[in-house]
Amino acid sequence: MTIDVLVPQLPCSGVVVTSAWSWDADTAVSELYAAHWRSLVRLAVLLVRDQGTAEEVVQDAFVAMHGRWNRLREPEKALAYLRQSVVNRSRSVLRHRKVVDRHLLREAQSGEPVAPSAEHPTLQAETRDRVIAALAELPQRQREVLVLRYYLDLSEAQIADALGVSRGAVKSHASRGAAALRERLGGLWKEES
Repeated sequence: MTIDVLVPQLPCSGVVVTSAWSWDADTAVSELYAAHWRSLVRLAVLLVRDQGTAEEVVQDAFVAMHGRWNRLREPEKALAYLRQSVVNRSRSVLRHRKVVDRHLLREAQSGEPVAPSAEHPTLQAETRDRVIAALAELPQRQREVLVLRYYLDLSEAQIADALGVSRGAVKSHASRGAAALRERLGGLWKEES
């Protein structure tokens, strides 16, 4: 299916198309792209204030128009359709950017890291290995009390019941074990506890 199209001249495009052509979607979008891509990117840059994002917005507008070319009621208004599409997509980018900024601000105010570093999993594994090695060096009862307290998050009474010792013994083993880990791990123990 082909359509006779008149493409209006965009004031600053430098390209004047005055004759009617019979275009299919591929030819129409290719011709419009060659004639108006640069000016549409300038429009998008003014709206989104970023060259790369502006180029993506314009590219997406051309792709959408290609997919809808056969459904355009007035193909001679294709350039107007593209302009409106660029404006709408730029608005969407700005809305998305605002939501992301709000989310990042909320995370920054909460004190939580925005995103873990690339080395975070490796550092976490090293930390875990150091803690496990330090725990292995503790006497059995201290190790048991600390694991039940910090890993299973049991109360002193629950630990005493589980090990068959008094609450005083649990406090004593926990205190001695924590002191030994602090000595072996330094500041790392504070972070893990």
